[in-house]
Amino acid sequence: VQLQASGGGSVQTGGSLRLSCVVSGLSLSDYAMSWFRQAPGKEREFVTAIEYNSDSTWPADSVRGRFFISRDSAKNTVYLRMNSLKPEDTAVYYCAANKFGSVSMIGPTDYESWGQGTLVTVSS
Repeated sequence: VQLQASGGGSVQTGGSLRLSCVVSGLSLSDYAMSWFRQAPGKEREFVTAIEYNSDSTWPADSVRGRFFISRDSAKNTVYLRMNSLKPEDTAVYYCAANKFGSVSMIGPTDYESWGQGTLVTVSS
């Protein structure tokens, strides 16, 4: 199983970015996919996820209404659309996978496979 995250960059407050996570070695229909982030000096933090067999998502309160996760099974890709970015969104963003995962999974240890991370920097 491999996950490859990309799409990070530098934006100003209020801007938007779309992150991508290309997966191989697994079927997206069998895996819950999530995004986490880790800011310097802080613990890894859950951002949002999508359930394995539905389009149900469960975003963290800090990003609800601004960040949206989606997947394209034909392209083996999961996306994170980030709108209205704030300086506090600055972090390395990671995608992660859990087989048959559901809405209760918001901790890093709930996910068995991880991508390498992509840096998002939001300036004020």
